[in-house]
Amino acid sequence: MASKQSEANKKHYEAIAAHAQSGEQLSPEEAAAWNDAEWTKLTAEPGGVDFLEVEVGNKPALWIVPKGAALDRVIFYIHGGGFVGGSIYTHRKMIAHLAKATGCRALAMSYDFVHQGQHYPAQRNQAVDVYRWLLDQGIKPRHIAGAGDSAGVTILFGALLVARDRGLPLPAAIMSISGWFDMTASGASYQSNSQKDLFFQRETVQWLAGMVLAGSDPRDPHASPLFADVTDFPPIFLQAGGDETLLDDSRVFAERARAATVDVRLDVFPQMLHSFQMMAGRAPEADDAIARFAAWVRPKLGLTGAESNAS
Repeated sequence: MASKQSEANKKHYEAIAAHAQSGEQLSPEEAAAWNDAEWTKLTAEPGGVDFLEVEVGNKPALWIVPKGAALDRVIFYIHGGGFVGGSIYTHRKMIAHLAKATGCRALAMSYDFVHQGQHYPAQRNQAVDVYRWLLDQGIKPRHIAGAGDSAGVTILFGALLVARDRGLPLPAAIMSISGWFDMTASGASYQSNSQKDLFFQRETVQWLAGMVLAGSDPRDPHASPLFADVTDFPPIFLQAGGDETLLDDSRVFAERARAATVDVRLDVFPQMLHSFQMMAGRAPEADDAIARFAAWVRPKLGLTGAESNAS
């Protein structure tokens, strides 16, 4: 049974759906600002973490540094928000909980939004540049874990496909939160979970994908990793909510990645919705999910339990 605390995430998406149906005319910037202000409230401050802003590729990025963390290990994180919202600031607390539990630093990157005139793959290219910058800082690829949520997962996999094809070394592991793997919105869970996930309806996701791609093929593997050849990719840990319409994005991607002989783990959390990990520090389901990620990724980064700063 879902915890009472976890209802906050459900109410958040119900409020977005109601706001969208109200007929109130907001610019994309206004709508994103409204959502971001509410979204960041879901996460508790982790405590014991420093946030250091830097500039990477003329965009702000955020070093997230837990006290006592291993500084030569890094979670490279790309936030979600449908290419229209979210930021390193809305996600900083959730990423900090993950970094703290793992016992390493995290680097959260910024990217341009579609209402700023930047359509995909501009965001993917920005991510490639940030990943290359991270390598140039002397961080070994075997000490990097890529991570993201929702649209951030789209960007992350697109960037790693480019990195692989250019001969760049890939990170040691990948963590996906409610990944948006399929811009065609073909998953059966859009129907089976349509009464549980009121905001991410198939029509909404297809409309958003059309805006993001601006006429590009939604089956392009760099935009829809569901159709990508991920041969030689590192181990992948996928998490998704059992009630979210994007559930099959993770399910089907996991099947296809396993067929490419990639080491894949998929955990589905009953009664949870999209990116429920944003409730870290407040809801037990989110804390459980973060703890699972940390326990899985620590050995892949060469960390022992001693480096973990988990509460």
